[in-house]
Amino acid sequence: MSEQLLPGYIIRRGSALDQALLLKFMQQTYQDIFPNEDFSHLEQTVKQYFSSDTPLWWVEEESGGIRGSRGREELLNNDSSSPPASPAPLTSTYPIACLWVGNAIDQVQGNRHAHIFILYVVPEHRRRGIGTALMRYVENWAIQRGDRQIGLQVFQSNKPALNLYNQLGYQTQSLWMVKFLSAEK
Repeated sequence: MSEQLLPGYIIRRGSALDQALLLKFMQQTYQDIFPNEDFSHLEQTVKQYFSSDTPLWWVEEESGGIRGSRGREELLNNDSSSPPASPAPLTSTYPIACLWVGNAIDQVQGNRHAHIFILYVVPEHRRRGIGTALMRYVENWAIQRGDRQIGLQVFQSNKPALNLYNQLGYQTQSLWMVKFLSAEK
């Protein structure tokens, strides 16, 4: 079942069959920010957390989506980690954005809440309001299920995402800090 997200775009709920496509989108998300890294390890994240309790939504163009010269199955088996960028005939639609949401527990209040694992819009469709519409969509979904907050993690270097979340009223609640350890003693 799909519904209109914005004029010209529909949103539909993903399924367990979308695991490989979700992995491709996750890898592309990180590749955009860290282009010289290998993100094959994200397969473990998807295997560990993707379930019926962690909803996934896809956005497609109403007219049929980005089309590549290959079919969906070939795209999923392709070595390239990026979604197709150039229009050409294709037998099935290809999503232009995705939103994957999990569950977290607020460590202060102890309440379950939605946590955004990934929000990604392919570059050709950015700055058209899709990210904002997806965030509003998930906020409404979270309210309907009784959540009182939504959490997410964003890299400080991802200025467009930071701007989007700030404009939507998200605030920094904590800082995730890391220290890289060496094996030397």
